[in-house]
Amino acid sequence: MASLQGISYRVVKGGPMLETSAALVTTSTGVAQDVFGKPGKRQVTLLSSHQWMQACNDLGVDLPWTARRANLLIDGINFGPQDKGKIIQIGALQLEITGETDPCKKMEKVSQGLEAALRPDWRGGVTCRVLNDAEISIGDTVTL
Repeated sequence: MASLQGISYRVVKGGPMLETSAALVTTSTGVAQDVFGKPGKRQVTLLSSHQWMQACNDLGVDLPWTARRANLLIDGINFGPQDKGKIIQIGALQLEITGETDPCKKMEKVSQGLEAALRPDWRGGVTCRVLNDAEISIGDTVTL
């Protein structure tokens, strides 16, 4: 069974990712307090814990998932192109997967080669649009 393993947000552009055990996610703010949570196709970003570990293993590094700068860490689901347009449910929250979170040059500052290691099979995660307001907590069940 898939589950929510992490929640993070940033309050300023370029600022550090802050972790929390629970958060309100809304159609107007994304993950509450996140600077990038405005309505649109990239309102909330999700990362597969397994795909993140694959990328780190390829590089021989052990990096915290927040280095990817994603909002939510999901265990038990691998994302790919077949998921675009699907609805993912986290507890009572529903998100529409709108596309891939493209790895960018910022990942090279984290670890040399990380941008390329995140490119195959949507390892860099997915972008989502929030469909309803809900409170989420680490450990919530996730279904796709």
